[in-house]
Amino acid sequence: MIAHLPADLVHFVLTAVLSFLVGLEIKTYREKNVKDQNRYFFFGTARTMTFIGVLGFVFYRIDPVHLIPYVTVMILLSALFAIFYRKRLKEGHPGILLYVVMLCVYAFGPLSQILPLWAPALLFVTVVFVLNAQRAIDRFIQGADTYEFETLGKMVLLSAVILPLLPDRQVAAWLPLSPFKIWLAVVVISAISYGGYIAQRYFFPNKGYFLTGIIGGTYSSTATTVVLARKAVAVGGSRVIDAAIVAATSMMYLRLIVIAGIFNISIAKMVAIPFSVLALAGFGFAALLLRGKGQSAGPVEAEDRNPLELGTAFVFALLFVVMMILTDYVTKHYGNVGLEILSFLIGFTDIDPFVLSLLTGKYAVAGAHVASAILIAAGSNNLLKALYALWFGRGGHTGRAAALIALLGAATIALGFYRPIFELASHI
Repeated sequence: MIAHLPADLVHFVLTAVLSFLVGLEIKTYREKNVKDQNRYFFFGTARTMTFIGVLGFVFYRIDPVHLIPYVTVMILLSALFAIFYRKRLKEGHPGILLYVVMLCVYAFGPLSQILPLWAPALLFVTVVFVLNAQRAIDRFIQGADTYEFETLGKMVLLSAVILPLLPDRQVAAWLPLSPFKIWLAVVVISAISYGGYIAQRYFFPNKGYFLTGIIGGTYSSTATTVVLARKAVAVGGSRVIDAAIVAATSMMYLRLIVIAGIFNISIAKMVAIPFSVLALAGFGFAALLLRGKGQSAGPVEAEDRNPLELGTAFVFALLFVVMMILTDYVTKHYGNVGLEILSFLIGFTDIDPFVLSLLTGKYAVAGAHVASAILIAAGSNNLLKALYALWFGRGGHTGRAAALIALLGAATIALGFYRPIFELASHI
């Protein structure tokens, strides 16, 4: 039915309705948050917002090319608000929320005419959401670490400004990837890690031990193991903490599947089955531990650093390049056996740069051997985490978790040497 109506009529009605609804939302906001209602003596009513939206529609429609009438009315409305704002400043209320909302409403008319209908609807939803989320936003800002947001801003700058400037071609014979693709890989890995870090630090501030293990495993199962092992010493040991440590390692398997899927889908198919089986086994061990008695919740402070810090990103990029060069050298001179030994040794360090180099590089080995190397590295990394659990948990406090992680590590290495599973997956 709407398709048979004149387009201008549809756009006009949409503009008027959305503007009216914003006015109602401002009335609700005022009743909830403003004690002195007289502060808004003429700006912000439903009728005012409706007329502002209609004015935006009409004066844009008069001259949609040069926009002289539209801009002139916007200047007049701004001048009128300036008179109103002087009164607010004298009363000690410097906020300009109503002016910003008025500009959004004034934009409904042009948006409804030059863009699909979802554009003004999206602007309306955004205005309503922000008005209703004041308290939640205030709580988030009060609990946020401004240094971390400064770090995120720097990383966005490097991604949006520096990344497009890097050459997308091979610049050296010994470096198989272009600088653009190297830094793009670093940005992607950092973003995945940062997502888990933010979820753990801000969205679950009162999380328990097990949830700490689940979320922490999405960005650093090693760091999470250390944090939880120390906590086990503080509380005198807990089966729930043991379960959380095992769950963090289980999440590592799922994280590696996602990373492989982003950078090399053929390798992702090969590692998906063994990693999924190992993850399920790990969660099964964690479920068995949870059936025992122990503390089920408690405050856990993340002691690891923000994974998006610039220093961390540059070190990761450097390690990524070093791992590519080292892997290329080993595969050319020592073949598959050399790659297997290298994978086992690298597992006792940070495996992300090595795994990324395997997924993005082109080496003198078959894909099955690359998948095998990833599993071997993940397995030896589990052995390292088992040692960390024993060391930082002072033996008996996290002995069960250390034993289960070591078992998962041994199983991961064994599957890494079982080549038929990769050949089967490659044909799926």
